[in-house]
Amino acid sequence: MTIQRIESGDRMSQAVVHNGIVYLAGQVGKPGEDATAQTTEVLAQIDRLLALAGTDKTKILTAQVWLADIADFAAMNAVWDGWVSKGHAPARWTGEAKLATPAYKVEIIVTAVV
Repeated sequence: MTIQRIESGDRMSQAVVHNGIVYLAGQVGKPGEDATAQTTEVLAQIDRLLALAGTDKTKILTAQVWLADIADFAAMNAVWDGWVSKGHAPARWTGEAKLATPAYKVEIIVTAVV
């Protein structure tokens, strides 16, 4: 059984690949920026990590989106809708939650096929 850990540290890895599936840790943007900027940064990080795992956003199976304030739903979706590959939208759910610090507005977690 092979497990590949990408950008692994003592606490966590940013991505783990096992049995043809890549699991990304929750990605967040720069603290203090608005939801639009944070979503843009998060999606760029997801693209980068998927590429390191040998895949891309067309292979995403699921996406969990956490917003510190559900009022940012439209702003996050405006960025998401421009990023998601047409015809390859993953199963997705969105919820409101307190994130690691009040400065984070968006966190996204994805699972994809390699």
